[in-house]
Amino acid sequence: MIQSRTRSAIPNDTEAIIKIWFECNMQAHPFIQPDYWLSHVEYMRQALPQAQVYICEINGEIVGFVGLDGNHIAGLFVNEQHQSQGIGTSLIDFIKQQHFTLTLTVYRKNEKALQFYRKHNFVVMGERIDTKTNEEELLMRWNRACPI
Repeated sequence: MIQSRTRSAIPNDTEAIIKIWFECNMQAHPFIQPDYWLSHVEYMRQALPQAQVYICEINGEIVGFVGLDGNHIAGLFVNEQHQSQGIGTSLIDFIKQQHFTLTLTVYRKNEKALQFYRKHNFVVMGERIDTKTNEEELLMRWNRACPI
């Protein structure tokens, strides 16, 4: 039986989170040079302690995480072996319980992520060019329905 739980990240989780972040970015963004992600590893190591990060563990192993900057999802990543098993959904549902609105950006070419966010009721609010990668990003937002 698979046992999963979602919890706040602690400093000891940093290297596992960075490994997932790097591997997932390489997998999901073949249109961006690997050097771009490599050049951001140290930035991630410094930024994680300041971010609001929740991880999902299965049998004690970190398999995914979501990072927030206020109401903005800075990233949601699930390692390749555990994708399409409900981990991303459980992380999204977890943070939706804590927020009335959430925003994010996703590369237009990352069709799998775009489908995932649409499935979870995020809508495209605009688009822009990521000046660091010269790739088109979509700005997306989710709002909790307010009872009348």
